[in-house]
Amino acid sequence: MTDIGVQDCSILKKSFRLWLLSAAVVCAGGCKHFEARPLTGDRAAAAFQSRSLNDPGLRDFMATNVPTLASNWPPSSWDFPLLTLAALYYHPDMEVARAKLEAADAAVITAGARPNPSVAFSPSYSGQPLEFFSPWTLGFTLDVPIETAGKRGYRIAQARHLANSAALNVASTAWQIRTAVRSSLVDLYAANLTQEVLMKQQDAQNQIVGLLEARLKAGQSSLPELQSVRTAAAQTALQLRESEKQRAQARVHLAEALGLPVNALDGITLTFAAFADLPDTESAGSLRREALQNRPDLLGALAEYEASQSALQLEIARQYPDIHVGPGYAWNQGVNNYSLDFSLMLPVLNQNQGPIAEAGAQRHEAAARFTALQARVINEVDAALAGYRDTRLKLAAADTPLAGAQQRMGSVQASFDGGAADRLELLQTKSELHASELARTAVLVESQQALGLLEDAMQRSSEAVGESTPPPPSIHTKSK
Repeated sequence: MTDIGVQDCSILKKSFRLWLLSAAVVCAGGCKHFEARPLTGDRAAAAFQSRSLNDPGLRDFMATNVPTLASNWPPSSWDFPLLTLAALYYHPDMEVARAKLEAADAAVITAGARPNPSVAFSPSYSGQPLEFFSPWTLGFTLDVPIETAGKRGYRIAQARHLANSAALNVASTAWQIRTAVRSSLVDLYAANLTQEVLMKQQDAQNQIVGLLEARLKAGQSSLPELQSVRTAAAQTALQLRESEKQRAQARVHLAEALGLPVNALDGITLTFAAFADLPDTESAGSLRREALQNRPDLLGALAEYEASQSALQLEIARQYPDIHVGPGYAWNQGVNNYSLDFSLMLPVLNQNQGPIAEAGAQRHEAAARFTALQARVINEVDAALAGYRDTRLKLAAADTPLAGAQQRMGSVQASFDGGAADRLELLQTKSELHASELARTAVLVESQQALGLLEDAMQRSSEAVGESTPPPPSIHTKSK
């Protein structure tokens, strides 16, 4: 081997080592590194038990959505809108939905990634080298893949549609959480109203029992009359205990809907002003149209269908092979050799028929799911609207006997104050009034539940259902 051959070979080796070092530095600089995040059941349970409505993180979240709270934290009372925001902050289902959206957004980056080129180094040694030349042959080959037929564009479009579907799923999850908060609040509202009326009813009945017992001893009343009132009082006591149980259960369900432990509600003042109004309704056609145009789950199903379209386009494009361009260089015993290779897969044995058929079937399935969901939404809106209108009619019907009872109560009260009616008649009239209040309370709660179903069918708040009407007559009546 001459000095020239040895020098050339040495230079090539040094250049190759320098190239490898540079490539390693570039790759290392762009690589992510694993970061361990241990998760244990005990730690997660302790974190859950420490949650409260006074958390600084919740304060920042609430101040972002309701700026007026920034200077007045914590709020003196919590109503339905504020509790809904707290649930959106705390509820684990929102965290799952956000994580899915994060993964879908990352999939868009993956879909847009271009295939990396590859390099090959193929040194060889000659057993019978030419005189004065190195026995080593050094070869380098670069493989550059080129995607064809718009595959990358279809892949990105599919990922973006799926990311859009994931974003709409966040909105749908938020609505489901709102529904759970509203339902539990309505139950708690119903238990509070019922308990309040039952306590007044029980007080009136106990006074009636006392008066009749005194009259029975004086021979002015009969035992069957007393037993009838005692039975009614016992039934009221059972109803009162049931309302207390329902109230406790509603608190637990509310805490669950908020994503909080139940003790986080201790000392919290809840208000129920959101349930004071019952809006009028628009026509069924307009409500159906609004639901079909705005429900996040329907829009998400459309996004999934568009993703299936892009998936089918991608599989059709994969019928056409990608091209691989391979420029190469070889140093062979003092001779520089350059090459340029082109390669592609030959679609001879199959033309991607199977994946194309699968993607077509999946598109058909996505279309069928959307059609089925659309039909279900239409039926939900119609059924919920009919139920809501029916309960409003029932509420109007319940107002009539309540108004009559209130009128009788006023008349008897005036007679009692003037000495024309005795105390027993006054208490019996009060008891009748409270019975009418209980009946109307049940219908009022039923109306609010029906309104919740209508809101769920549209996945819009009651402001979208129609214009608000004045609140119904109060069921609370002062008694002397």
